Amino acid sequence: MVAGLRTLGVLYVLGAAALGFGLALRAQQPWALGAKQIAEAVPPVLGVTAYAANEVAIKPAWAWTARTASGTWQQVSDYVWPQPVAVPKPVPKSIIAAAKPKPAAPPALRPSINPSAAQAPAATGAAPKMQLAETETENAPLTPAPDTTPPSPGEVARVLAHLKISLTKELYDNFGLFLYVSKADHGPWHQRMFVFNKETSGDLKMMYSFPVSTGRETLMPNPGGSALWNTNTPTGYFQLDPDRVYRRYTSQQWGHKMPYAMFFSWEHEGRQTGVAIHSAIDGDVQLLGNRASAGCVRLAPQNAELLFRLIKKDYRGLTPLFAYDRRTATMSKEGLLMHDKQGKLAYAEGYRVLVLIENTGGDDIVAALF
Repeated sequence: MVAGLRTLGVLYVLGAAALGFGLALRAQQPWALGAKQIAEAVPPVLGVTAYAANEVAIKPAWAWTARTASGTWQQVSDYVWPQPVAVPKPVPKSIIAAAKPKPAAPPALRPSINPSAAQAPAATGAAPKMQLAETETENAPLTPAPDTTPPSPGEVARVLAHLKISLTKELYDNFGLFLYVSKADHGPWHQRMFVFNKETSGDLKMMYSFPVSTGRETLMPNPGGSALWNTNTPTGYFQLDPDRVYRRYTSQQWGHKMPYAMFFSWEHEGRQTGVAIHSAIDGDVQLLGNRASAGCVRLAPQNAELLFRLIKKDYRGLTPLFAYDRRTATMSKEGLLMHDKQGKLAYAEGYRVLVLIENTGGDDIVAALF
């Protein structure tokens, strides 16, 4: 510190002398002009020597002196006039939050196009499954499920001939779709549904042939094991109940899921029965073609949806009512229709679909055409 101040004092004296000499030259002082003339008269050899001394000694010494003086002056200035320490301003939290990298968005969930899966609770830690709107699923095209044992054209002709002779003129004229179901456990028609549409010409044409599962035809323990219940599929002529058509349904008796359920409109002894056409689920799909249900007619899921959509879309309308026996509170399943006092048929809004179920496998039928 002391050495720096001494150097600064020397520089100050030299600077003041140089300033005074310059002012004397400017004022044309005789002594200053004389000194200038003497310097200009110095021989070239001395000029060269002075130049060399200036480059080798004076300039480096001056540079060191200037650096030292600058540092010393800064120290003196800081000592005499200390500067306040700058305190950094706090950064707003909003700026900090904006500067943080945002976490990557989770992958989008794919919706699942399966309706029954949307009913099941999601597994722990699994993403919830999504369900398509019913309007989207109803507009999606459908084709029948693959059939490994389709009937031959000859068998289809025999079924059609048998159906025609089984229908009265009133039944034939007042329905547009005919479902013939064989609940037999053997024969070429066994455990199969034949779907016939009545064309504008009046002829019947087969649209589909589906393997089915009808009732086991035996007594089975109920879900609680407290009783034995019948699992027979009734035979006869049946209509569909327009008030009991469900895309999703669960049996109140057995607790089984029944997708695409279409219940029969058949009252027996004052009670509306629970027999329906519906989709098989899970392992029951593998049992199609065998007696396996509790009395309903099961179809493959794809076929059940196809038939469900076909009937709801194309066969809504006025249908004749089946005869009703007030004494037994039972609806006819022999194909007898209800007439008023004038002998005219009684009609109600419903589906123009007639279901005929028989315990006939086709091996004991002699068709009228043959």
